[in-house]
Amino acid sequence: MNKYALLLCASLMSTHLAAESPPSIPDPVAETQCDDFTNVTLRKLRSKESVNLCEFKGKPLLIVNTASNCGFTPQFEGLEAIHKEYKDRGLVVLGFPSDDFFQEEDDEKDTAKVCYINYGVTFTMFATSAVRGSDANPIFKHLNEATSSPNWNFYKYIVSADRKTVERFNSKTKPESKAMRDAIEAQLAAK
Repeated sequence: MNKYALLLCASLMSTHLAAESPPSIPDPVAETQCDDFTNVTLRKLRSKESVNLCEFKGKPLLIVNTASNCGFTPQFEGLEAIHKEYKDRGLVVLGFPSDDFFQEEDDEKDTAKVCYINYGVTFTMFATSAVRGSDANPIFKHLNEATSSPNWNFYKYIVSADRKTVERFNSKTKPESKAMRDAIEAQLAAK
């Protein structure tokens, strides 16, 4: 057979196989819908892009309220290390800058500089929002009801993949601490 005949045969075979089993096209809406507190769309830090947190359905979350000018701001390094170590196993780290404790930059570009340039953050950071009181963003409203409001910057919340449990850690608990690692490992093992 010459090469043109081979190409024709290959083309006919692939057409036949495609007719037998039509390709499944994922439905992005169905894949991102969820019926829990994460069904909310929030804008990313210094971006026009938004993210619906249902995108992380079925994955444990590490949610942190952050600030650029806090004594705990160097914890970004530990959070980034946790993100890099556990992202391939399913953990999703999410940062929520807040000025609730008067330690966040006034301009979002300055907040982004601290996160992305000074600390090399690659996990998802959202636009500055409230994390306490009646003005709290929808994610923190739920976390506050499930546990209690953060008393300072860099409170860390580990949320189970099924969204049924929330474990809260205060500012003094470093991201790389044994307590945090044990909680993360437990959630990854449970998912």
